[in-house]
Amino acid sequence: MSNAKFDVTAIGNAIVDVIAQADDALLVSHNLPKGAMNLIDAEMAEKLYGIMGPGKEASGGSAGNTIAGIAMLGGKTAYIGKVADDQLGKIFTHDIRAAGVTYDTRPLTGGLPTARSLIFVTPDAQRTMQTFLGACTQLGPEDVNMDHVSASKVIYMEGYLWDLPRAKQAMLDAAMKAKENGVKVSLTLSDAFCVARFRDEFLDLAEKYVDILFANESEILSLYQTDDFDTALQQVREHCEIAALTRSEKGSVVVKGNEIHVIDAVKGVKVVDTTGAGDAYAAGFLYAYTQGTDLKTAGKLGGAMAAQVISQYGPRSEKADVLKLKAGVL
Repeated sequence: MSNAKFDVTAIGNAIVDVIAQADDALLVSHNLPKGAMNLIDAEMAEKLYGIMGPGKEASGGSAGNTIAGIAMLGGKTAYIGKVADDQLGKIFTHDIRAAGVTYDTRPLTGGLPTARSLIFVTPDAQRTMQTFLGACTQLGPEDVNMDHVSASKVIYMEGYLWDLPRAKQAMLDAAMKAKENGVKVSLTLSDAFCVARFRDEFLDLAEKYVDILFANESEILSLYQTDDFDTALQQVREHCEIAALTRSEKGSVVVKGNEIHVIDAVKGVKVVDTTGAGDAYAAGFLYAYTQGTDLKTAGKLGGAMAAQVISQYGPRSEKADVLKLKAGVL
């Protein structure tokens, strides 16, 4: 769809992140699974917020981070996600529009507050996320702007949405609409624990609808219930047209049928915070892909974006830094 209005339309949980440094002892004392995303209720969110150190607020959410990155690279983008008509909702709306993203999902009024993710970053740069979904739980099929979906080159969906039945239906409706209009469907598996909860459903989704799958090593191993990366690689190439698999310091592997590209990680990066690394990789990859580059170049831009994000606190880089990366790769 060379004349598409949008390069990418993303569907995800609209979340404001609160990021603070923590030590392992704090995680252990509050029984927080290190490196994972755990869903919590409002009471727990308030309790954990009270024990956090000085925090930095930043608009986030997996797909939100990705779509903001694509927009900052110069892509034409839209986003579908639910916030409340409250202070955090206004922050999220302002930030994503300021990044250049079309965002017109109607906010929730008189109900749950805007979602927030409390992110504890340990000295080894691992991030442990405790997420209160709030208004995100109200996202449903009626919130999906099908005009945006059908006018895109690619739609991008986050696996985290699969935890919510109405959001799950919204994803399926969007995927079917995309297929009807020749739009590529991409999915990020989001989290190994999420994969474990919905393995069979994700495999079915991948086989029927997904053209481009994003996963890190732990997620793809969980999906195929193996501890061998090469085994998982062979299986995913049978399910999806393209798979982009990230491997931390080992870089990434992009596969399409018999075409395999191994992309080295960027050297000399001081890891500060891994929050949003996979989101940034997907942003770089999808921007390059929708501009018609080859898969290896798409993987290289994805890796460069991820390297930039892990060298800072927070899930989104500054636009000037993003454009500098773009100039260095494309």
